[in-house]
Amino acid sequence: MTCSPPFLLIKVLDLRRTQPMTRILIIGAGIGGLTLAHACLQNGFEVTLFEKAVSLEPVGAGIQISPNAVKVLKGLDLFDYVSENAFYPEAIETRLGRSGRQIFSIDLKGKSQRRWGAPYLHIHRADYIAALSGALPQGVLKLGADVKHIDQTDTHARVELSSGETIEGDILIGADGIHSVVRDYICGEVAADFTGNIAWRSVVPLEALGGNIPPPTACAWFGPGRHAVTYRLGAEGQFANFVGVVETDDWREEGWSIEGQKGEALEDFDGWDPVITQLIETSDKLYKWALFDRPPLSKWHKGRVALLGDAAHPMLPFLAQGAAMAVEDGWVLSQALKSYPIEKALTLYHMARLPRTTKVQAASRANMKTFHISGPLSQLSTYGPMWIGGRVLPSVIRSRFDWIYGYNALSV
Repeated sequence: MTCSPPFLLIKVLDLRRTQPMTRILIIGAGIGGLTLAHACLQNGFEVTLFEKAVSLEPVGAGIQISPNAVKVLKGLDLFDYVSENAFYPEAIETRLGRSGRQIFSIDLKGKSQRRWGAPYLHIHRADYIAALSGALPQGVLKLGADVKHIDQTDTHARVELSSGETIEGDILIGADGIHSVVRDYICGEVAADFTGNIAWRSVVPLEALGGNIPPPTACAWFGPGRHAVTYRLGAEGQFANFVGVVETDDWREEGWSIEGQKGEALEDFDGWDPVITQLIETSDKLYKWALFDRPPLSKWHKGRVALLGDAAHPMLPFLAQGAAMAVEDGWVLSQALKSYPIEKALTLYHMARLPRTTKVQAASRANMKTFHISGPLSQLSTYGPMWIGGRVLPSVIRSRFDWIYGYNALSV
């Protein structure tokens, strides 16, 4: 007897319900790991996200969420959570560090938002993490989960925690940052190269700065052998974020929580615009870290184990794209896993992401030189055309950002 179509459909649905759900294990509850968790949950996977810290402390500083990342947040229905505590800057601009003279300014609303398809945001990393983690279902995030060992078989990936607990999944993703243990498992130890730069950072309440407040923009301040970045944080722009990068060879310690000396930072930016020096003077604490870089990896996966974000492609902060690339990774990887068998999915994910992340890495390195030009003639020959373009043909300056901000990972 031939089954009628409705009965056949019911039998197919019943068969699908008996199939085990794909289990995704993710190491690292940073922005990339959290984004991937949401993307995989949206696609019907079972997700366990391991974080070594016993709590998600409000650490770090500001992050710029450019339109390419905002598109992913909207695709995951997370934009409202994230934007609640975010600041909308008026423009991207560049200035000379000592005089404060503007080189160019590109409006981030109106034409730019229409051109790139999404707004541009500033947010404190703690608020970003809180929004992403708070939107997860209970039971997904395991805090205090220190992964001591990973391995895999033909059918499973496995993590062993310092507690002795062993957890199996179908796929394991390392979103565990620049010091990734998962990367070491896949590629062996890959030495990091010191860039010859150290970075200062702090966050200061705007009300403490008097009249020397940074503009409500994403502003890069250029100078010989150093540069600074300022922007506002908080929904009302009530905080100022400062990052200062200086060329030096006498300090090479990595880490986000190493406190530096205010006098040293003031010496590094001696003679600069009062906006910069006042930010340093007023800072309750200044942190510094050495900037290291790694060349693009030849592979991002091994069997059922793969990399995402800084674990795969650490970014220098000279394009403000490190977190954005991890967000893009999360979406693309989840879509690949939804559509293809595991091995093919991980291969296609690598193929899709490698050209873009490599290009962004290279552009970030190139900006380091552009930001730090020494000598009046060299500055004039580089910054002069930027100044003219910003005033005569702002669309030309705007178009230079199209390949970054106009990108839409949802269409990959």
